[in-house]
Amino acid sequence: MRESIPDLNSGSSSQPLTIKIIGVGGAGSNVVAEMQRSDLGAIPALILHTNSRILNLDTKAQKMVLGARRTHGLGTGGDPEIGRAATEDQEEPLRQFCQGADLIFIVAGLGGGTGTGAAPVVARVAKDSGALALAVVALPFDFEGNRRTKQAQVGLVNLKSAADAVICLPNQKLFHILDEQTPVTETFAASNDLMTQGVRGIWQMLTRTGLINVDFSYLRSVVHDRHTESMFASAEARGEARVREVLDRLVASPLLEEGRVLQESSDVLVSLVGGPDLTITEVNKIMEQLNRRVTEGQLILGAAIDPTQTGCIRLTIVASRPNRDLAGQSVPELSRLSPPPTLKGEIEAPFFDELTVNLSQSRFKAPPPATTPENTELLLQQLNGQSDRTRRHSSKRLKQEMFNLEIVSKGRFEKSEPTIHHGEDLDVPTYIRRGVVLN
Repeated sequence: MRESIPDLNSGSSSQPLTIKIIGVGGAGSNVVAEMQRSDLGAIPALILHTNSRILNLDTKAQKMVLGARRTHGLGTGGDPEIGRAATEDQEEPLRQFCQGADLIFIVAGLGGGTGTGAAPVVARVAKDSGALALAVVALPFDFEGNRRTKQAQVGLVNLKSAADAVICLPNQKLFHILDEQTPVTETFAASNDLMTQGVRGIWQMLTRTGLINVDFSYLRSVVHDRHTESMFASAEARGEARVREVLDRLVASPLLEEGRVLQESSDVLVSLVGGPDLTITEVNKIMEQLNRRVTEGQLILGAAIDPTQTGCIRLTIVASRPNRDLAGQSVPELSRLSPPPTLKGEIEAPFFDELTVNLSQSRFKAPPPATTPENTELLLQQLNGQSDRTRRHSSKRLKQEMFNLEIVSKGRFEKSEPTIHHGEDLDVPTYIRRGVVLN
C-alpha cells in the first residue's frame, strides 16, 4: 500500500502529497537508513546497491540489488558504467516504486561506481514516472584521490541533466566546520547529517503547518526542469539574541561560501522552524536580512512550528545558482570513462583519457633548431659533466647504431662530380655532414 504524507497546506478536498526517498550506493544507503530512524521514517524509502553485502543494513526501507547477473552481488569495482548498466537492468521494479510519487529525493555519494553511475538513471526513471526529482549528493574529499574527484564531477553533470535540481555537499568543506581532532567516523557522520538536514528542510517546508506555508505546486513551478545545482546550509540558535546569531552562523557557513552563494542565487528556499514562542516579528527580521543578501534571486519561505523546539530557531537555506554547466555544452557520457585501473599500492592512478580540444591551428610551423658540430660538441661536454650513473644512461641513449642498410651504387651517376654548395657535399646525408647523433 502506498504511504503518503498529508498536504497540510491545502484543503481537505486536495490530493495528498506523496514523497519518497531513494538511497543509491553505499553513502546513499547509509544516509537513508539513518533517515528511517529519525522523524523522516514516515517517508517510504528504497535503498539500491550492486553489492548485496552492503544492503544488510538494519532498516525498514525496501532494498533492491542492482544488476545481480552482471556483478553477482559483488559491486562495480568503482566503474560507473557498470553501475549505470546494472540500474538499467532494474528499471521496471524501480519504476514501480516511483509510481504515484509527487516528489522523490535521490540520495547518493558521487565518486564511486554505483552512486555515480546509478543516480542519473534513478533520476530519469523518477521524472518519467511523473515525480519531481530532487537529488541530494555528497562530493568526495580531496584525499580520496583525483580519480574519484574527476569521476564525481562527470557524474554531477550527468545527474544535473537528469534531475530537476541537485543539492550538493562538497565534503572537503567539512574541514572548515569540524574541529581538527574530529575522528573519521564522526566526520562521515556529520556529512550524513548534513544531507539529512537538506531533505528534512524541504520536507518540513512542504508538510508542516505553521505561520507561512509553501504549496508543492509552487515549488514545482520553481524547480521543474531547471537542472540546477544548489548549495545548502543549516544553523540554529537559542536565547534572546537567537535571530542575530542564527543569521550570523548561517551566512558565515563555508557551505554558502560566506554568503557569496546567496548573492549569486536565482532561487533561495528558506525553511524556518521554531517553537510555539516563534513570533512574526522574528520571522520578519530574518527575512529582511536575507532579502538584503539575495540581490538577484527570489526567496521562497516556509515557516513552521515544532512544539519540541521551544526557545530555538532552526534556519535551513537551499540556494540554487543559475546553471552554467549545461548551457551550450554536451553532457559527458559515462561510457566515455575508461574502466578504473588496477591499483598496486598507490592511492591514485590515471583514470581519464586526456580530452582532445579542437582549437584553430596556425599554418605557420617553426623550423627545427639548427644543429651544428659546435652545438653537438657542447652537448657532449655537458653530458660529460654529469654523474657517472647519469653518464652511463646517457651514453646508452646516445650510442650510435649502424643501420642494416644495403649499399646501393650510384649507377650511371657513379662518375658524376659531387654537388658542392658552400663547401659542403650535398650528396652526403645531412645528419652525417652536421654530426647529428641518431637516438
